[in-house]
Amino acid sequence: MVTEARTTEDGATPSSPVEAVDRALLALQALAQAGARGASLAELASVLELNKTTLHRTLAALRYRGFVAQDPASGAYVLGPSATQLADDYLSDENLPALLHPALVALSGAAAELAHLGVLSGRHVIYLDKVEPDRSVRVWSAVGRRSPAVTTALGRALLAYQHLDRSLLPSYLGVAEDSRSAARVPEAEELWTTLESARERGYATEVEENEPGISCLAVPLLRAGAAVAAVSITAPAERMTPDRVEALHEQMRTLLPPLLPTGLNLPA
Repeated sequence: MVTEARTTEDGATPSSPVEAVDRALLALQALAQAGARGASLAELASVLELNKTTLHRTLAALRYRGFVAQDPASGAYVLGPSATQLADDYLSDENLPALLHPALVALSGAAAELAHLGVLSGRHVIYLDKVEPDRSVRVWSAVGRRSPAVTTALGRALLAYQHLDRSLLPSYLGVAEDSRSAARVPEAEELWTTLESARERGYATEVEENEPGISCLAVPLLRAGAAVAAVSITAPAERMTPDRVEALHEQMRTLLPPLLPTGLNLPA
């Protein structure tokens, strides 16, 4: 179903300031909902209640800029690479810190702990942003820091939702073993069980495996079911009891969703 038009306070539907642009946006919405199957000109014209000749000109303009593509065999229209690239650019690593900083601020304030934002970079996790609480946390961290993905809660939350091939685990473990910062490197079977557990629970943890005396809890931020980033809470291990970890996870599930950019969500 195409998104309904906005209404004014008296319930009336205002006309679009630029009808040609409005037609193009409605066509893109309809094609997004049609998915990979696409839609024919007749189907789109029926759904949008538009004249086929007028709609054909609109689709031609969208094709010219790569926002729409047409299957040469069936003639069906589908979203083009320029349309799907919009979301990729918007949710790129360069933009995520600005988009998610308010969420980190709210999370750090609510938990009174250090909050991090991270993404995968090869077999490492890279810290894109952090917000420190009013009280001190005995942990060294810095934006831009890289750590082995398998020894961090952030990295595990990301890997759990990356459809990781089990045969690749040794290469991830090798990176951790070569890192002097890792306090303890898990065995391959233990790591696989940890990732499976993270998928089942919707969050990942680590207890003094990346830094002595420090524990973390992380949730992945998903786009179309795959993790594009993760947010974590970091605290001294003595404060991260099993009960508190569960309570913090529930807090993250409640607090974060309204603060996430459109297109990102937490595991169900």
